[in-house]
Amino acid sequence: MKTALEWKQYYSSPEFRENYIYDNNDLGGICTDKGTSFKLWSPSADSVTLNLYREGSGGSAYASAPMTRENRGVWRWSTEEKLHGVYYDFQIDMEGQSVRCADPWAKACGVNGRRSMAVDLRRTDPEGWDRDCPPEKRQEQIIYELHVKEFSWDASGGFPKEYRGKYKAFTCADTTLYNDGLHPTGLKYLKDLGITHVQIMPAYDYGSVNEEGSPEEFNWGYDPVNYNVPEGSYSTDPAHGEVRIREMKEMIQSLHQQGFRVIMDVVYNHTYSLDSWFQRSAPWYFYRVFDDGRISNGSACGNDVASEREMCASYILESVLYWTEEYHIDGFRFDLMGLLDVELMNRIRRALDERYGKGEKLMFGEPWAADETAMEKGAVPALKKNIGLLDENIGMFCDDTRDAVKGSALKIWKPGFINGARGKEEAIARSVEAWCEKEPGECFGVKAPSQVITYVSAHDNQTLWDKLSETLPDTDTAERMRLNRMAAALYMTCQGTLFFLSGEEFARTKGGLEDSYNAPIGINRIDWEKAWENRSLVEYYQGLIGLRSRLPGLCDKSRQAPGRIRDIRKKDGAVSFTVDNYSPSGESTWKTLKIVYNSTKEEQTVSVEGEGWVVLCNGENSRLWRERHFIKNQAKVSPQSVLILGQIPCAS
Repeated sequence: MKTALEWKQYYSSPEFRENYIYDNNDLGGICTDKGTSFKLWSPSADSVTLNLYREGSGGSAYASAPMTRENRGVWRWSTEEKLHGVYYDFQIDMEGQSVRCADPWAKACGVNGRRSMAVDLRRTDPEGWDRDCPPEKRQEQIIYELHVKEFSWDASGGFPKEYRGKYKAFTCADTTLYNDGLHPTGLKYLKDLGITHVQIMPAYDYGSVNEEGSPEEFNWGYDPVNYNVPEGSYSTDPAHGEVRIREMKEMIQSLHQQGFRVIMDVVYNHTYSLDSWFQRSAPWYFYRVFDDGRISNGSACGNDVASEREMCASYILESVLYWTEEYHIDGFRFDLMGLLDVELMNRIRRALDERYGKGEKLMFGEPWAADETAMEKGAVPALKKNIGLLDENIGMFCDDTRDAVKGSALKIWKPGFINGARGKEEAIARSVEAWCEKEPGECFGVKAPSQVITYVSAHDNQTLWDKLSETLPDTDTAERMRLNRMAAALYMTCQGTLFFLSGEEFARTKGGLEDSYNAPIGINRIDWEKAWENRSLVEYYQGLIGLRSRLPGLCDKSRQAPGRIRDIRKKDGAVSFTVDNYSPSGESTWKTLKIVYNSTKEEQTVSVEGEGWVVLCNGENSRLWRERHFIKNQAKVSPQSVLILGQIPCAS
């Protein structure tokens, strides 16, 4: 067998590219009323045999058939028989070796993904699926990050026991705290909170949890095995491949019906193992190798997917489009997007826009990598420094804002603006404008707020509450609550698309754990009891979310949006600015906003000019905008708080 470097040189040759790039979107097992066909791209195979099974694991094949070599590295076998529910894999003979391989293009699989399954996808549709559609896009998009298992695992959520930790839990629209009938949990709680998008952490088939193992097993799921198949541990029956498909669709359908759009967290930058279906069918084609033969590991997970190669790029593009078409997904969060290339990301954006309308599907990712990657010559990584090369409707998580507000996520002892650090005022001011460039050629390169995901917490690193506890160990709960409110009011008054971790709004804790990717579910689960214990904090978030949608000056994602931010003033521990809150639709209640961030422990006084100023939000109450609390000449800003003022046009 060739070495990794020899394979790389072969795949880079003009001969290979001329003869083996396959353009049609018909690979995999396709099962319809007209019959079933199987196509595998394995350009260097000497022979391929298709094996058919009654079960998704165990037992022997009940039939085997040699596949026919076609053009451009494709092997094919077809029958008029409808093989829905039949499992299969391939025996591939190559360079004197023989391997068993599931189908990289499979749409269904058996338990733990070791065998693929032929599936008639129409037979997996829940009732009414053909009429399913997302709710209308709102004035603002607010993303809430959820893990399928975490969402419903805890008994406090009131979910049926058999649905806890499963897709089916999302079909329960009216759960309450311990089934008391009084305190909403689950989807009703989320509706009351006001978020618009639910971002589901990895829900494709991943390898770090045994689907036949203990229900206590937990992992975030950033370990892809079968990219186009739902994860089986979230289904009520992982042994039957059609069940996970139907139940994931039911989850999405229910979320749509309850008023949420659905974002999928996708991990195209690496696979769970180098011993993948990619590697078994086309050794080293789908992975990066340095010119000295070293395996590229910019993901810190043992391998990097070669997104810049033609067949790999087509695979990723087709996979994204498959999730939007078959599962009605409304957006994508790309893990370690800095390991993917700019050309591919822009290509995906164009394809989504052409099919669904410009910007209709959200698309954003992490603009970094864990280490250097062996991207082939000419390809440009989608890193933060290259944001100017990306379409303005491709967003990036803004770690600059995150770290400016609460302190470094990687150095957990370091505070930020709200928790005691000084010298952060300029970074906070830039955060307000979503770091958009004011002059051509500025180092930031952000074209518009549509390119920035504004946030202070996500599944990675400590929760916001744990970060505050780490950096302020001698403070009491009351002060940490005050700073939690301040953090929320600060980032929710910055431009960009808003994002936060589930439970941030009720002081979610993981006991200080920095990285809980495989920690016990008891640490990771959503504690619905805490959501009601800390009800006042939840209500503060509710008020902020309700207010945000009424502030067009901050919701604006256009290139002109940063021009709405005016009169920025900075002094030690404090930043203030005004916002042009004009709305072309005429729906703006307040023509001008004045916002003040006071991270000091002393009360601050700010002057206001003109008439008609009202308090919309202060450090204690985020729902003052529902009333009219007029002020004249000046306003007091409490210690460690945010004050939001609005000016009513032609006030009486």
